[in-house]
Amino acid sequence: MSSDQQKPTSQRLQDSSPSSGQAMRFLTAATIGGILLGLSGLTLTGTVVALIIATPVLVLFSPILIPAGIVLFLVTAGFLFAGGCGVVALAALLWIYNYVAGRHPPGSDQLDYARMTIANKARDAKEPVKEGETQVQQETGVQGS
Repeated sequence: MSSDQQKPTSQRLQDSSPSSGQAMRFLTAATIGGILLGLSGLTLTGTVVALIIATPVLVLFSPILIPAGIVLFLVTAGFLFAGGCGVVALAALLWIYNYVAGRHPPGSDQLDYARMTIANKARDAKEPVKEGETQVQQETGVQGS
């Protein structure tokens, strides 16, 4: 038999009951949850009442408010876009400064590899042209620059 079956029923209930600290935490959480639920209900009610009251005003002024809202949206979007472009430009300039200063910012190894690959390809493409130029000069007897 296990040790739980040997204990009296009242002892088993007492062992499984929550401690006073757990009970206080539960009561505190339930109280705060109830208060927040009540506040959210009041907020919803206030929002609906305000919407009911404001609807006629919004309908009367909609020929003015809608274009004004569109203009406000476009101006805000423009400022946010311009600010974003400024932040990106500043970050790019900072990256370039760190690269030129030799601090190896993230991605500089890839840039160096790409630069070396392009330089090698250009050199490889230039050699046959030089050889062809030399061959043409020898055949014609004309000296180039």
